[in-house]
This record gives sequence, structure tokens and C-alpha cells, in this order.
Amino acid sequence: MKLEKEIKWRYATKAMNGQKVAQDKVNAIVDAARYAPTSSGLQPFKILVISNPELKAKITPIAYNQPQIEQASHVLVFAAWDSYSEERVNSFFSYSNKERGLPDSATDAYRTQLLGMFANLTKDQQFAHAARQAYISLGFALLEAAAQEVDATPMEGFVNAQLDELLGLQAKGLKSVLVVTLGYRDTDKDWLVNLKKIRKPNAELVEVLD
Repeated sequence: MKLEKEIKWRYATKAMNGQKVAQDKVNAIVDAARYAPTSSGLQPFKILVISNPELKAKITPIAYNQPQIEQASHVLVFAAWDSYSEERVNSFFSYSNKERGLPDSATDAYRTQLLGMFANLTKDQQFAHAARQAYISLGFALLEAAAQEVDATPMEGFVNAQLDELLGLQAKGLKSVLVVTLGYRDTDKDWLVNLKKIRKPNAELVEVLD
């Protein structure tokens, strides 16, 4: 496992020391998230990169006063599409075809099939599908953060509706899904830093079906 060292080094940091993360490292982490695979390549979410101290302070109570929000150098907010509209899907395929030098007709059949599939889903189901794609992207961001030796803490513990209002996401057709703080561990204040990483053994977690 080539990433074994990085995977075992990373953990959900409970206290950060306030040190700034170099912009090139932040860029690399965000770019890893950008290159993550998503269903039909649609990337139905946005990643908001926040470093403004005042804005982070406003997010803190929304995130149940978790200290990493303000201690972190940067906060990433993954916000998924609230639905798969024809405009959004068509816009993606138009962009993709243009970048690949293809006529729009090259993907018409698949695009039409995809729109039909989404039309059979409720708005809640569409959002849930988009949110799952954001979680795939999260995994890539966490791995790249570890490769950059940057601590990253994924969080679901926040009031989504309040964060959406603060960041004006509803007007953009987005809903917050998860938050990731980027920074460096405070080894004197983080109770988790020296504890053994615990994971289920393969025999319990993995079942091989021959």
C-alpha cells in the first residue's frame, strides 16, 4: 500500500495550532478534490475555501463551537447541488464536448437518458445523490492533505440550514454537506494525537466472496 504512511499518519485532528497552510498546499488539496471521480463526471457540488477570520468566527457557533473552525488555517465547505436541473446537466455536457472538441450530438443520447433518470427522482433524492458525489471528493482531499502533511478534520456536526443562510447558498441552488478544516495539529492540546489509531481487523470488516 503506497499511501500506508500517509493514511496512518492522518486523523481527525481535535485541536489545531493556528499556523497558516501555504497556499500551494491548499491548492493541491482542492485540486485533488476536483479530480475525484463523480457520477457521469458531473461534479454536482462546489467547494468554498474560507480563510477569513471573521467568517470562520461566524461559522463556529453554527458548528456547535468546535474549536478547529477558528484554529484552522482554512475551512472548506462542500456544498452540493439542490437538484439536477436540465440547465445544469446540459451546461456540463456542452462544456465537456467543447473541451474535447466534440459536437454536442456526440453525447445527446446519453445526456437525454441521464435527464430522464433524474426526472424520475424527487428533489430530495437528487440532492442526496449529489451529496454522495461530494463525499467521494472529500476522500481525495483528505488523502492529498495527508500527502502534504496538512491536518484535515472532516465535520458533519453543524446546522446545515444556518450555514446555508450565512454563505448565501440557497440563492446559488446549493446546500452544505460537510466541512473540512485544514491546519496543523496542536500536540499539547489535542487529546487524540498520541492515541493508537483503531480500525476493525480485516477479518471483521472485509468479506471475500469467491
